[in-house]
Amino acid sequence: MAFIVRRAEGNDAPELALLEQQARESVVDVRGGAALLAEQPAVGDASAWAEAIADAGRAVWVATIDDVPVGLLELSLPEAAGGTGVVRQVFVRAEARELGFGDELLAQAIGATVAAGGVVIESHALPGDRDTKNLFERAGVTARKLIVAKRLVD
Repeated sequence: MAFIVRRAEGNDAPELALLEQQARESVVDVRGGAALLAEQPAVGDASAWAEAIADAGRAVWVATIDDVPVGLLELSLPEAAGGTGVVRQVFVRAEARELGFGDELLAQAIGATVAAGGVVIESHALPGDRDTKNLFERAGVTARKLIVAKRLVD
């Protein structure tokens, strides 16, 4: 079996759209998930992913097992030297977790942020999502603020 993390290519776009859909479905019922989905629109269909892959301001990686995509990471690169790279989404299918894909995807994002002149990388993790928090903490990415909210009107 070949376990690979690599930069996404145009022909990966359909699978990235499918992975993103699975990632979004996985957080629908998680505390904070609905708010996250409302605040962060999906990249979208295969053509939108093809555009994201080609966008010089973004970097997208795909994790594969025997050329079958099982994970993704989408990064907004720093806009200027001294800026911040933002991991917009990272997801690995449940059956491919515990194989190191998340760690390698995040390592690639950190390297790309540094190469682009960035000095900070940031992302988000939902309350109670210990797996995502652990992923970030293993890479030294720790919480710097918590956002709390209460909906006042239905």
